[in-house]
Amino acid sequence: MAKEKKLSPKFGAYGGQFVPETLVPALTELEAAYIHYRDDAEFQEEFAQLMSTYVGRPTPLTYAARLTEECGGAKIYLKREDLAHSGAHKINNALGQALLAKRMGKKRIIAETGAGQHGVASATVCALLGLDCVVYMGTVDMARQAPNVQRMKLLGAEVRGVESGSKTLKDAVNEAIRDWVTNVSDTYYLLGSALGPHPYPTMVRDFQKVIGREAKEQILAAEGQLPDTIIACVGGGSNAIGIFHEFVDDEHVALIGVEAGGTGMESGQHAARFADSKVGRPGVLHGCYTFVLQDDDGQIALTHSISAGLDYAAIGPEHTHLRELERAHYTYAKDDEALDAFQLLSRLEGILPALESSHAIAEATKKAAKMPKDSIIVVNLSGRGDKDLDTVLKALGREN
Repeated sequence: MAKEKKLSPKFGAYGGQFVPETLVPALTELEAAYIHYRDDAEFQEEFAQLMSTYVGRPTPLTYAARLTEECGGAKIYLKREDLAHSGAHKINNALGQALLAKRMGKKRIIAETGAGQHGVASATVCALLGLDCVVYMGTVDMARQAPNVQRMKLLGAEVRGVESGSKTLKDAVNEAIRDWVTNVSDTYYLLGSALGPHPYPTMVRDFQKVIGREAKEQILAAEGQLPDTIIACVGGGSNAIGIFHEFVDDEHVALIGVEAGGTGMESGQHAARFADSKVGRPGVLHGCYTFVLQDDDGQIALTHSISAGLDYAAIGPEHTHLRELERAHYTYAKDDEALDAFQLLSRLEGILPALESSHAIAEATKKAAKMPKDSIIVVNLSGRGDKDLDTVLKALGREN
């Protein structure tokens, strides 16, 4: 008898599967289905066709000439995930998982969302494939991302507000998992980032690694060489691992993840898991062992970010492993730096970045200014900023 195929459940010491027994059969079924369909020619053909004709891939790599001139150093290129259908990189993973769910015979999809982009992407692909969709979202996030809430509803999804805890992404995940436990036989949990219990971190990365694969081909075509540095914002970490993965073996390419610094480390109002050693340390959250913001008793710490998509207490386990190996490095940008970067890119390049992506732009401007002019930085512009206009205008005191 042939040995049953399995995926590695861990990245070094991190990852794993810390879930109620009720969910173990569902995760086992999911892993087996994913292993089967990732090697299935018909599945891959349908996925590739929809990525091209529906999502709009490949997304462009844009040279940010005026931003480069402003910084006075390295050339800055933008990987334009904001131009993917629905406005962010989230559609790559949502489409892949929804196609998988349909082949598994699941009729009902549940998802969680913070910034709303994964919720919109999930609602979008469910509309495309004729699947029922329920999206859990903290009420704080619903208020600051109201346009995305309306988009989800128009796409046919039911949006369930979460009033518990901090009423943000962590609490939305909690409710989605509770729903899944209750309805595990007919429901598929379309998890939005490269975290959670195995096999989600691997599966999400695999659906997102198209970003890095395209970026490598595009920068070689544009410059004839690989970039010196790749920069991406990191909440759970799907856009970052999506662009990092193709370059991990290219050791001369620096990989930099940018967390949410909120109002600063001293304030405690942030979501920088690696930067704040007082509260950031290994622990378990939402089914996997990784770096988590927590108090001395192991209770999950409250987080803050002006960007709803980075406002999360844990980071994907592969990022924790890459940091431990010193293959990737992680820093943070504060709320005010992200706001400045949002305005700078808008004014100089005619591109409104998501507040999440603005954290990466903030780091890129600092980094570029210190690098030689023949150096190259690629920034993953993970999403567009339409959804954040109310937040930005309020922060700048420009409300009507």
